This record gives sequence, C-alpha cells and structure tokens, in this order.
Amino acid sequence: MSSIKIERDTVQHTITDAAKSVSKKDVGFVGSTAAAIAEAAHGDLPGTTGKHPISAVVGTALTGGRKNAGTKGYLAAYLRQLETNPLRTKMLTAGTLAGAQELIASWLAKDRNKHGNYFTSRVPKMATYGALVSAPLGHFLIWLLQKTFSGRTSLRAKILQILVSNLIIAPIQNTVYLVAMALIAGAKNFHQVKATVKVGFWKVMKVSWITSPLCLAFAQKFLPEHTWLPFFNLVSFIIGTYINTITKKKRLAALRKKHFGEGRAPGPSGAPSTLGRPEDYPPLGPNPPY
Repeated sequence: MSSIKIERDTVQHTITDAAKSVSKKDVGFVGSTAAAIAEAAHGDLPGTTGKHPISAVVGTALTGGRKNAGTKGYLAAYLRQLETNPLRTKMLTAGTLAGAQELIASWLAKDRNKHGNYFTSRVPKMATYGALVSAPLGHFLIWLLQKTFSGRTSLRAKILQILVSNLIIAPIQNTVYLVAMALIAGAKNFHQVKATVKVGFWKVMKVSWITSPLCLAFAQKFLPEHTWLPFFNLVSFIIGTYINTITKKKRLAALRKKHFGEGRAPGPSGAPSTLGRPEDYPPLGPNPPY
C-alpha cells in the first residue's frame, strides 16, 4: 500500500512540475490550464482532494470556474444560467433533450433508417423544433401566465392559474406541437396538418392532464421551487423517451406483420412512406416541458 501511495505522489508531483514549467512559458490558455492542474494536484482547489487533478479542473470549468469551486455543482451552474440567460438556456435544453429523446428511442426500439443508422432525419428536426419552437413558445406563455397572476397568492388565484395553464396554455402548446410533428412527418398541405391535429389532439391533452398535476403535486411537496424546472425536464425526457420507444416498437411489429404495409416500401426510418401518425410523436412530458 505504501508503494502505491509513493507512486501516486510521484505522478502528482510530476504533473505539478510539468504544469508549472509550462505555465511559466505560456501565460495564455495552455498556461492557465496547466496552472489550474497544478493547483488541483496539490489539493488547493476548493472541493477537491488532489487525486484526480485533470477531472477536477474540467469539472470546475464546466460549473462556473474557480470562483464557484467547492460551492456549486452542475445543477447550481445550470440554475444560474437559467436565471441569467433564461431563453437561451431553455432553447439549448429543449433542443438537446428533444434530439436525444428521438435518438435514444430509435436505439431502444431498433428503429433504423434505410442506411441502418439510428441517427435518422427526425433527430435534427426534433432538436430544431425543441430549440426554435417549443422553448421560445413555452417561455413566452409561462411569462405571460406568471405576469397575469403576479402577486396573487390566494387559493382561488392558485386554482385559477392551474386551470388557465391546463385549459389555455396546454392546448396552445400541444396544437403547435402536433402541427410541427405533422410537418416533420412530411405533411404537404393544410388538410394533412389538420388531420394530424384532429386525430392526435385529445390523446396528447390526456397525457398532459395526467402527468402535469402529478408532477406538480410531487414538486410542491418534496422539491424547492428553484429545482422544479430541471425536475420537469427530467420527467418529460423519461416519459417522452418511454412512449416514443413503445410506439416505435409497435409500429415496427405491425410493419413486419403486414410486410411493410402490404407491399409498400418503407420510408426513411423504417415506416411506410405515408404521413406519420400523431402517436408516432408523443408529447415531451408534463406541460409546460421547458
């Protein structure tokens, strides 16, 4: 054991000496990085032990820099970005989660495109929808809702706020969602878009009305308010990925049983070359998701 400790100390001192020598020669990015590694290797970086200097420096850089070392983690850094740059943070979050959800669901369901890849054309399209449509729309609607009920803390006001959220905001978001999914699925005209919205609207609304109150009740009971948004994002991602995976598996099973739609050639993602059904694109989770 003592020999292992001596070897570890030797490696740490070697890293430290190398880092110091580099930092003296280069006062730019390389020098500052080397100095940070040297500091972490000595255990002088708050919140670190010195055993893993490189990972400590990377983690510190990702969570706000040295001034936040030992005091703030990834969640705190995200919450700070959410407070200082709310729209940008929501757009990045929505785009990343929407794209990742589609990719993971395709992988779990073994849903490949004609080239045998899980990264279908839907992945970037879903990411674009999340970042450029879902996040800005949700940001504006929630801002409007909060402004409308600002300073109103009575039980009547809280109940009214929930009703407005579920009866006005949720239908707007879900309608826009279904329109976007119809276009992503290849809708060419207004009638195809209208048919997609008509078929899928109440299905999507039922999911929103079931998941949203349950998640809100859990958050109100067990979580501080500033962590609600990441919690809703996580639940949305899990629910959406699960439903998307099950839907893809059912569709693929049906295609195998019917020989790809009684002779029709499969589309790019293994589905028939007809307009995708609304249930092929499940809601991203509790309303509002971002």
